[in-house]
Amino acid sequence: MTFFVLLITMSNLVTDILTPKTNLKMKIGLYFGTYNPIHIGHLAIANYMVEFTDIDQLWFVVSPQNPHKEKKNLLDDYQRLEMVYRAIEGDDRLRASNIEFNLPKPSYTVDTLAYLKDQHPSYDFVILMGSDNLESFHKWKNYEIILENYSVIVYPRPGFNRSKVEVHKNITIAEEAPSMEISASFIRKAIKTGKDVRHFLPAKTWQYLEEMNFYR
Repeated sequence: MTFFVLLITMSNLVTDILTPKTNLKMKIGLYFGTYNPIHIGHLAIANYMVEFTDIDQLWFVVSPQNPHKEKKNLLDDYQRLEMVYRAIEGDDRLRASNIEFNLPKPSYTVDTLAYLKDQHPSYDFVILMGSDNLESFHKWKNYEIILENYSVIVYPRPGFNRSKVEVHKNITIAEEAPSMEISASFIRKAIKTGKDVRHFLPAKTWQYLEEMNFYR
C-alpha cells in the first residue's frame, strides 16, 4: 500500500470517529499511546477493558510525533495509525483514532479531552492507563481537572505499588487485568537484530511491518 492510498484509507476511518453522534450515549475508553508498534499486550488490555468493565467501546488514540523531541525509532504518525487499524480490523469494539494529529503540539490529555467532549457531548469518556503512568499522573497538565471530570481505569504493571499513587474516587484499579511484560522497544530491537517476533504482534500488523521493512 502506497503512502497516498494509506491516507485515503485512514481518512475514511477517522472521519467516522470524529463525526458527532449526539443521539447515542456510549462510554468510550481512551487508550493513549505511540503504538510503535502495537502488539498483543496492547490488545490483551483492550480486550479486557471492553469485556470486563462497563466501557462500550475503546479507542486507540495514537500519539503524534512530538516536534520538540528527537524522532529516533518512531515511525510516521500515519504508519503507526495504519498498524493499529490493521490490528483491530473487524472488531467493532475497538477503534483507531488520529484525533491528536491535528491538535496543537505538544499534545496534552486535558486538551484532547476538551476537544472530544465538544465533538461528542453525549459520550462519556474514560481514560485508560498503566500504573506506571498513574505514578507520574500528578505531573500532567491540569491533572486535577482531569480527575474531577473523568474516570480513570488503571491496569497494573509488574511491580505496581499502590502506596505510590494517589487515591481518588474517580480512579479504579483493574486488579484482574492481564499483566504482560511485552514492550514495543523489545520488539523493535528484536526485529533490528533479525529475530522473528511475529507472534508478539497481530498477524496483519506483522504482515504490514514485513511489507514496509520497518525497524530494520
